[in-house]
Amino acid sequence: MKKKLSIIGLLFILVFSMAACNSKSSSGDSKKGNEKTKLDIFSWWTGAGEEDGLKALIALFQEKYPDIPIENAAVAGGAGTNAKAVLASRMQGNDPPATFQVHGGAELNDGWVAAGKMEPLNDLYDEQGWNDKFPKELIDMVSKDGKIYSVPVDIHRGNVLWYNKKVFTDNGVEPPATFDEFFKVADQLKSKGVTPLALGDKEPWTATMLFEDILLGVLGPDDYGKLWTGELAFDDAKVKESAEIFKKMLGYINEDHSSRNWQDASQLVSNGEAAMNVMGDWAKGYFVNDLKLKVNEDFGYITTPGTDGYFMIITDTFGLPKGVKNPDDVKKFLGLLGSVEGQDVFNPLKGSIPARVDADPSKYDQYGKDTIEDFKTAKLAPSLAHGSAAPEGFVTKVNQAINIFVTQKDVDQFIGSLKQASAELK
Repeated sequence: MKKKLSIIGLLFILVFSMAACNSKSSSGDSKKGNEKTKLDIFSWWTGAGEEDGLKALIALFQEKYPDIPIENAAVAGGAGTNAKAVLASRMQGNDPPATFQVHGGAELNDGWVAAGKMEPLNDLYDEQGWNDKFPKELIDMVSKDGKIYSVPVDIHRGNVLWYNKKVFTDNGVEPPATFDEFFKVADQLKSKGVTPLALGDKEPWTATMLFEDILLGVLGPDDYGKLWTGELAFDDAKVKESAEIFKKMLGYINEDHSSRNWQDASQLVSNGEAAMNVMGDWAKGYFVNDLKLKVNEDFGYITTPGTDGYFMIITDTFGLPKGVKNPDDVKKFLGLLGSVEGQDVFNPLKGSIPARVDADPSKYDQYGKDTIEDFKTAKLAPSLAHGSAAPEGFVTKVNQAINIFVTQKDVDQFIGSLKQASAELK
């Protein structure tokens, strides 16, 4: 009898244990089912000041919304080459990130918006009171058919010539404001054994930036803009003139340009091996944050030849992809991106200036203050190299043509390639 009771007792304990386990398992599944979807912030910000700025932005978001899990889903690769390929795969597979970095202009509007992959954000702009906090021209860059599709977090300037202050002082030369002055300075430096112009075109977009700045200097912003609408042909005499100037400039670059990226080219300027470099102002973030150089002491800046009063604009923006599981949380992140606080945390580290017109200039160094002032009055021109001026198909073909031109320096062939590529603009 005792033996029988013991068996019954053991069975009871076993059944109770199994029930408890099932209860825990059920509770765990329930808890798992209630877990918030992670906000994966997709970008290509992995180097120089850009990574510092993104981390500061994410930290600020975590401070304000500690209950929302967030992930830095950045993919390395200059100008987003690798990231854009990964993004395309995810978007086509109906697995969009919570939000992703995209340049305002054609890259956004002719790409993801035209493909029906983005939700409009007019309600967010109204709710946040943003319609008069961003310049109208900037809102137009992130809008299509009257609907706004992304939030600009920064403004970068593409037409900047950076120079080593000591090299210029030691060689008795002044920063060149015109093409004639550039070639005069370049000849003087070359005669002293200094590489006049650093280029790192391991990825061809850097050389495309140099060419677009030459185009802007020769054409001016109005005719420059007509190239992308088909009102000005690529075999126009001024485009040919620009190509000839580009060819001449390439005679002053470092021999190892094709094995270097933009940071490597900037480093040549920082250590005095080269005197000048044309690059967007993320280079300033690299100089200051990574190389620990001082603005207007170790390096100086001037607009690229012929572009005083013009602003080659590149703006990084983030929107709301269709089909995300946590749109309300995404809008909280976008709200932070578009806020004064968010922009003033991010941009001083990135090297850019705020997209908002009411940000605090005191938080920026002298370069930032100067650029904020310039942005208020300068004539804007969208960057070709960074997808703002023209569709991706055209940009890809231009990059290929530039890559060949840097090696072969055949102006007629180059103009022919540009004209052929312009079929992508229709």
